[in-house]
Amino acid sequence: MEITNVSFIGLGVMGYPMARHLQNAGYSTTVYNRTEAKAKQWAAEYKGQSASTPREASEGSDIVFVCVGNDDDVRSVIYGDDGILAGLKPGAILVDNTTTSATLAIELAKACEVQGNHFIDAPVSGGQAGAENGVLTVMCGGNEDAFDIAKPVIQSFAKAITLLGENGQGQRCKMANQICIAGVLKGLSEALILAEKANLDIDLVVETLKHGAAGSWQMENRASTMAQDKFDFGFAIDWMRKDLGICLDEAKVHDIKLPLTEEVDQEYQNLQEQGLGRMDTSVLIKAIKQKTN
Repeated sequence: MEITNVSFIGLGVMGYPMARHLQNAGYSTTVYNRTEAKAKQWAAEYKGQSASTPREASEGSDIVFVCVGNDDDVRSVIYGDDGILAGLKPGAILVDNTTTSATLAIELAKACEVQGNHFIDAPVSGGQAGAENGVLTVMCGGNEDAFDIAKPVIQSFAKAITLLGENGQGQRCKMANQICIAGVLKGLSEALILAEKANLDIDLVVETLKHGAAGSWQMENRASTMAQDKFDFGFAIDWMRKDLGICLDEAKVHDIKLPLTEEVDQEYQNLQEQGLGRMDTSVLIKAIKQKTN
């Protein structure tokens, strides 16, 4: 199947550059955004097309990408007379890059199958910088044949693309990813607090540790700004709480406890109540400091 026409639904901080990479890779890209002016801006900037509804954007596309906020946001652009499903041509592939529940991924896969389409849940990791630079990590669940068709197109904005299994497994892998981030940020916060109290040079500490077993993306990109008390950027804790809630719901399905995830989620809730919901997830250090003082 030769892919020539694609669509991108949702032009937030992730979707806007992801759609750009598709257009720049030679795919004729049509975009839709809830705020229509933003879609028109994108189309003018990158010489693509904009549409006034998800259905209109999807008509004639070989692959339709979605990157919006949460389960309900996804449903709002998928279903209904003006939704994506109403515009998908037979055999087209729907790829959802939103971080959602595995339950929604399975639901959408069944809805696509009913009308002769394919669905891939494909949440991403790498943040805004990863989207801007086209080096996202994409975790996929779905049919292998559909994945093989979509993978070269996804490579337009990704450095790593993996099929984890059936629909829902991509989202479950993303859950594991978010739990890892929560744990790393919690440990990094405590480490920085101790280093600061011990009068260590934080920049030297980071430069030393990032090359060893403690090295991580969070240490490389967030440790210095955490030490400088800078958090007005990046992935907001409002969104992280949404993701951790998905993790905790999935844990209930499997009758297990995730004590660290529960603790970090509570700490983020406390920060939200302090008016810090739009701050980067690394603001977790403030919650840890409140406990250590």
